[in-house]
Order: sequence, then C-alpha cells, then structure tokens
Amino acid sequence: MHARDILIDGFGRIQEEVHAALDGLDPDPLNRRPAPDANSITWLVWHLTRIQDDHVADAFDLDQVWLTQGWEKRFGLDLPPRDHGYGHTPADVAKVTVDSAGLLTGYYDAVHEQTLGVLRELPAKDLERIVDTRFDPPVTLGVRLVSVLSDDLQHVGQAAYLRGLVQSAEA
Repeated sequence: MHARDILIDGFGRIQEEVHAALDGLDPDPLNRRPAPDANSITWLVWHLTRIQDDHVADAFDLDQVWLTQGWEKRFGLDLPPRDHGYGHTPADVAKVTVDSAGLLTGYYDAVHEQTLGVLRELPAKDLERIVDTRFDPPVTLGVRLVSVLSDDLQHVGQAAYLRGLVQSAEA
C-alpha cells in the first residue's frame, strides 16, 4: 500500500464522520453552544474544514476553496476572509453560524475533493518535502498531512460528542 492510499483512506473517514455528525440536524442544534465559552457543532466542522483547506492549499501551492469557490461569501461570516478559527475567542465562535447543515457538508466536500485531487497524484518522495520552516525541525509534507488528519479527527469527534449531548438534552 502506498502512503497516499493511507492518507486518502484517512481523509475519506473524516468525510464520513463529518456527514454523520451533521446528518439531519437543524440550525438550532448545529449552532447551539453548551456553555458560553464552548464551541458549537457548526464551529467545530467549519474550523476543521478551514484548517484542512488552508493547510492543504498552502502545502500544494493551491488557492483555498473557501475563497475560489465562493464559500466565504455563501457563509457570510463577520470574520476576515482567511480566518480559519485558530485562536478564536468566544465572541468569534459566536459569529460562526449556519442556516443548514448542507452549507457545512457542501464546503467540506469541496475541500475534500481538492485534497483527494492532490493526494491521488502524490509521489512518495514528495512526503519528504519541507513545507514549513518556522519550526525546528522544519515540517515535511507528510508530517503536515498527518497533522491535518489528527486535527480533523479530534474536531469531528468533538462534533459527534456534542451532537449526542444536544440530542439527549432534547429527548
């Protein structure tokens, strides 16, 4: 098995979990925060998608789907265009709301397609390429992609947990 196949499988699992976390939810449970300083399902999925979009685009010298495909305008958030949620305050988190789960899954699926497009063509030797020199040691493409997978899995797991809390509170 080639490393790219493992990465493709990993990102495919994230897509499945994103859809499962959002399936059938109306805006109220999507946007609800269990405490004033907590994140919503919407914020968690938006953030994991923005990080994937930002980091994959940067690593492969691509434009972000958020900007090129009009998602930033569709979401209409009162945030800077390149914001991806890192370091958000509770007030910033409150700005990330949606009217439907379809907006979140649509954006995630578009980012997923761009991610798969570059992974399908990825030669194994490229995983050694340095993509970020701000760290010691510098970050390779392979490390960056695993980092994105890890971050995405953590956030989609949080979204799934929050979905369970919201649904049990409604029962």
